Amino acid sequence: MTKFSDLKLSPKVLKAIEEAGYESPTPIQAGAIPPALEGKDVLGIAQTGTGKTASFVLPMITILARGRARARMPRSLVLCPTRELAAQVAENFDTYSKHVKLTKALLIGGVSFKEQDTLIDKGVDVLIATPGRLLDHFERGKLILNDVKVMVVDEADRMLDMGFIPDIERIFGLTPFTRQTLFFSATMAPEIERITNTFLSNPERIEVARQATTGENITQGVVMFKGSRKDREGSEKRKVLRMLIDAEGDKCTNAIIFCNRKTDVDIVAKSLKKYGYDAAPIHGDLDQSQRTKTLDGFREGSLRFLIASDVAARGLDVPSVSHVFNFDVPSHAEDYVHRIGRTGRAGRDGTAIMICVPRDEKNLADVERLVQREIPRLDNPLSSGKSDETSTSSEEDKPKKTTRSRSRSRKEDKAPTEDNAPTEAKSAEPIAEKTEKPKEEKSAQPKSEGRGDDNRRGKDNNQRSKDKRGGRNNNDRGGNKVVGLGDHTPDFIGLSFADRET
Repeated sequence: MTKFSDLKLSPKVLKAIEEAGYESPTPIQAGAIPPALEGKDVLGIAQTGTGKTASFVLPMITILARGRARARMPRSLVLCPTRELAAQVAENFDTYSKHVKLTKALLIGGVSFKEQDTLIDKGVDVLIATPGRLLDHFERGKLILNDVKVMVVDEADRMLDMGFIPDIERIFGLTPFTRQTLFFSATMAPEIERITNTFLSNPERIEVARQATTGENITQGVVMFKGSRKDREGSEKRKVLRMLIDAEGDKCTNAIIFCNRKTDVDIVAKSLKKYGYDAAPIHGDLDQSQRTKTLDGFREGSLRFLIASDVAARGLDVPSVSHVFNFDVPSHAEDYVHRIGRTGRAGRDGTAIMICVPRDEKNLADVERLVQREIPRLDNPLSSGKSDETSTSSEEDKPKKTTRSRSRSRKEDKAPTEDNAPTEAKSAEPIAEKTEKPKEEKSAQPKSEGRGDDNRRGKDNNQRSKDKRGGRNNNDRGGNKVVGLGDHTPDFIGLSFADRET
C-alpha cells in the first residue's frame, strides 16, 4: 500500500503529516501529488470528502519551500467558491506548513480590506481567495499576479453553479502563461471541460471514482411526503423532519440539514429551536463572524444541528457528521452528491435522509439518474397519525363554520321577533284606524263609489306588507302615538300615504 513517504514530499512536510496522524494517502492524493511535484498540470476528478485539499496543499508547500515572495506579488494562488472552503484550505496550509517558513493571506468577503492589504504589502507565498474579493483587490491596485507560479482552482463545478466562471477566466488571463495549474472538481460539466481545454496544458487526468458517485458507506433514504393541505405543508414537513430525527435516536450525534432557500434555513432553524433542538442557521446572508462562530460550535460539538444552504455543502470538513437531512430535494442533482458527502467521511459510516414533496419528484428523478441508482423509499412517520390529524383538523374547522351559521341563524330568528308576526297584529289595527278617516272622506268622491270597502281592504293589506318589509313597529313607539307629532296623527299624513300607495 502506498504511503506518504513514497510520494517524494519534503521531509518537513512528511513530519507535519505524521504529526497530524496520517500515514496513507487517499486515491486522489496518491494520483495527484506525484505529477504536481513534477510541475505538470493536474486535472483531478473525485467525489467530495476524498481528500482533494491535501492533494494540492502538500505539493504546493514542497514546491514553494525555496524562494521568497515579494510585496503585492504572491507566488501561488488558490481560488475557492465559498468563504468556508477558503478558510478550510487556510487551516490545512497551517497544519502542513508549520515546519516550513511560508506566509499566507486569506482574501474573503466580510473581512476588513485594511487587514488584508497589510498582509499583501508584506508579500505572501500563498494567496487563498474567493474570486470576487481577489478581483476587488486587483482593481484597487493592491495586487499583482505576474509572479504566480502555481494556481489552484478548487471545486470548479461549484464555481460554475455560482456564476464565477467569467471571473475565473479573467483571473487566468492575469496570471503568467507559464504557471502550473491544478484543477479539481467533483463533476465535469461541459463548461468546466471547455475551461480545462483552454487554460490547462496537457494535464495529467486523475479520476479516482465515477463522476457524481456517492459513498458506499452512506445509507441513503427518501420519504415521499404530501401535506394534508397546501397551507399546512410547511409545518407538517417540519414535523416529519423532527420525527425522522427522533427516530434515529442516539445514532444521530449531530447532523447538517440542507434547505434550498435561505428563508427556509431560518424558518427550520427557528422551528427546531422552538421544539428544544440545539440548532443554528448558516447561509450567505449572515455576517462572516456569525458564520465562523456557528461553524466552530458545530465542529467542537457544542452545536448539534447545523441548518445550511448550499453555501455549506462544499468545504465543510467535519469528519464526525453522523447524519445529513435534505429538507428539500436539491434543484441541481450534483448538489445532492456534495450534500451527503458531508457525512461518511474518513471511512466512517453515515446516513443521508431526504424529504420529497410532489413538486420535487422531477428533481428526485434527476438525482437518481445522476447517481445511477434508486434511492430507497422510507415510511412516512406522519402517515400513521395522519387520519387522526385530519379528523382533528376537520373538527377544528367545524366550530368556525357552526359559529358563523349560528350567528346567521340568531339574526334570522331575532328578526321575526322584533319585526314580524307578534307586532304586526297589534300594529295593523291602529294603522287601519288612522287611514280609515281620510279614506271615508275620499269615498264621498265620485271616483271611489261602490269600491270604498275594497280600496280600504287593499290599502290596509298593503300597509301591513309595507310594515312587514320595513320592520316598522308602532307599539315600540308607544301605541298610537307617533314620536314628534303630538297625541294624534294629522290627516294630511294619512292622505300622503294613501296617495303613495295608489
